[in-house]
Amino acid sequence: MLPIQVLKDQAQEERGENARLSIFVGGIALGDLVKSTLGPKGMDKILIAGGPDHQTIKVTNDGATILKSIGVDNPAAKVLVDMAMTQDSEVGDGTTSVTVLAAELLREAEKLVSQRIHPQTIISGYRRALKIAQGALVKSANESGSHLREDLVKIANTTLGSKILSQHKDQFSKLAVDAVLRLNGSGNLEAIQIIKKLGGSMNESYLDEGFLLEKLPGHSQPRRVENPKILIANTPMDTDKVKVFGTRVRVESVAKVAELEVAEKLKMKEKVDKILSHKCDVFINRQLIYNYPEQLFADAKVMGIEHADFEGIERLALVLGGEIVSTFDTPENVKLGTCELIEEVMIGEDRLLRFSGVPLGEACSVVLRGATQQILDEAERSLHDALCVLITHVKEAKTVAGAGASEILMSTAVTVEAQKVAGKEALAVEAFARALAQLPTIICDNAGLDSAELVTRLRAEHANGRHNMGIDVENGTVTDVVALGVIESFNVKMCMVSAAAEAAEQIIRVDNIIKNAPRQRTRDNRPC
Repeated sequence: MLPIQVLKDQAQEERGENARLSIFVGGIALGDLVKSTLGPKGMDKILIAGGPDHQTIKVTNDGATILKSIGVDNPAAKVLVDMAMTQDSEVGDGTTSVTVLAAELLREAEKLVSQRIHPQTIISGYRRALKIAQGALVKSANESGSHLREDLVKIANTTLGSKILSQHKDQFSKLAVDAVLRLNGSGNLEAIQIIKKLGGSMNESYLDEGFLLEKLPGHSQPRRVENPKILIANTPMDTDKVKVFGTRVRVESVAKVAELEVAEKLKMKEKVDKILSHKCDVFINRQLIYNYPEQLFADAKVMGIEHADFEGIERLALVLGGEIVSTFDTPENVKLGTCELIEEVMIGEDRLLRFSGVPLGEACSVVLRGATQQILDEAERSLHDALCVLITHVKEAKTVAGAGASEILMSTAVTVEAQKVAGKEALAVEAFARALAQLPTIICDNAGLDSAELVTRLRAEHANGRHNMGIDVENGTVTDVVALGVIESFNVKMCMVSAAAEAAEQIIRVDNIIKNAPRQRTRDNRPC
């Protein structure tokens, strides 16, 4: 009897042990890829995209950037990438940690499966261990209270300690904290603009309390305007030009061409007159303004700024309190933006426009300086992580010890409780504890330290109740890391443990992988 074929031709199916092995290997391999970037002494990766003619290069140790940039085909690896992206969007940091922890949980699960322990038993044990770990973390958390600013600076120092900005972390920590505290708890990251300018060194970066726009006014227009009324628009200024590709205009004489140009200019002038009827001093357009409208604005003593990119114009509308308009027939219904002063400023060799005294007082700009574009890009990623973590911490101001102390704290708590669990589930609980202990081990290995010596000493300190003890990677010792100021946001650590456990559980559940048959490419409705 012939076997019954359920799936289409070229569809693939992996079952049972093969499927489980495939996804475990994919998840573990992804963890091994990023674990060398973990901790203050983590290494960087060079990511190259594009062909041999045009390559873009990123040099980074940011887990989210690495995982976003690499193309993965393994389903388990894709689950871990999605999990890291969620961690990045929720709290902004801990992407490498969450990926490494999930991979270590899969590594431990693979060992248990090979001992003939059922995946559901492993999942049950992991769930129990997760509750114990979360409980231990909640107990160890400290409220920032009146020390909010000091704690924010310490958290920023810890976050930036593993980044390219670690050599200047005191300066950038203060800069990030100042920017976040200006938000007054709103958490509106859009109000903080980051501008990258080549040249100078990193320690020349600074926080500007105005809003900077990398554009300049048109020719012969005002360079400085006090208390302006600002019209923000997204409109084409050449609406009536013939722009249809391949269009031909036949005329009988050159005079007719001149008439067409006059008609075009008249249409443009009508549009400019409508704009000027709003009684604005500054006109900012997302699209091009062109020479003739620019001349009309100059004659009317109006500053015209063209080609403000969409992100820039959205942020401008936010900080100036105006609305983006595209039609100009109802001036009475348009909300104009305002500020105290618009003026030109120099940064390095570039000229920019500075908006001072904006209605959204929390708005500010961070100017980053650096020697190469790759350094500036990585500095921006690092600072963005720090800003996200600080905004998260302001919402729920609780801190936990860093430098591996929290992981060992949770690991120790889980190990103690595992002895009270009966049956095979206890093995899964112990495996969860071992996976947590791998994070400080990897931090030590990346710093070139003796991980076996330090982690066992650290575990002994925590077993004796000294839960602030962590790893001082600079001196290669176990010390009170809270006294050193190495603390992390409670939210980041809680999100990291929860996300890693959930992702690992989802992957462990799988016993079948089915790949659809690839779609047939056709030409003229016939198979190729």
